This record gives sequence, structure tokens and C-alpha cells, in this order.
Amino acid sequence: QVQLVESGGGLVQAGGSLRLSCAASGRVFSTYSMGWFRQAPGKEREFVSAISQLGGTTRYADSVKGRFTISRDNAKNTVYLQMNSLKPEDTAVYYCAAASRGLVTSSAPDFGSWGQGTQVTVSS
Repeated sequence: QVQLVESGGGLVQAGGSLRLSCAASGRVFSTYSMGWFRQAPGKEREFVSAISQLGGTTRYADSVKGRFTISRDNAKNTVYLQMNSLKPEDTAVYYCAAASRGLVTSSAPDFGSWGQGTQVTVSS
């Protein structure tokens, strides 16, 4: 199993940008596909983005397509989520997750390891 620690959250005005990072430790990072999910107060957790083991394939929720970019650096055991043109509806706790089967999936049950989350708040 891999251990995940997110960072980079914070408070930003609408239209601003943030970059989230997720540092992984444990088993070989490059064997995992990675994903980002988010959960807003009173709402269910939702898929944001995912990336394949070597970064060649990415997937995005329609709500963030064109604004968010997922990437990874396997040499640093880190996955990133660059968030631009942020909106108040992007406010949520953002979670990093790892899928050991290497699927580029939007389904949370496919991810076996999760970080503790980082808060992103976008003010209007």
C-alpha cells in the first residue's frame, strides 16, 4: 500500500489559481494510477481527475475540464493538480488517491489508498 499526503490547499479569490501536490511513499509510485477527488460540505465525494502510471493518459470531470490539469513526476513520487480559473463551486476538501491496478478510472472504489485531504476555499 502507498501512503499519500496532500498539500497546497488554501483560500483564493474566484478566478485565481492553486496547485495541489500529493507526495507518495511506500511501494513503487509508478505502478499506480493516481486520481483527485473532492467533497464539498453536505455533498458526496466526486471525481475530479485521474492520470495513468506514466502520465500518458488523463481524465477529467466535465466541471473542471479546461481549467484543471493533472500531472505527475515519478522521480519525485508526486502527483499534481493545477487549478486555474477557480470558481466558488470548486470549494471542497480535495483528496489524492492511488489505484494499484493502473486503471485511469473515475470510480472511487477502484482507488485503494487515500490521503487525508487538503481544503480549497474559493471566495466570490
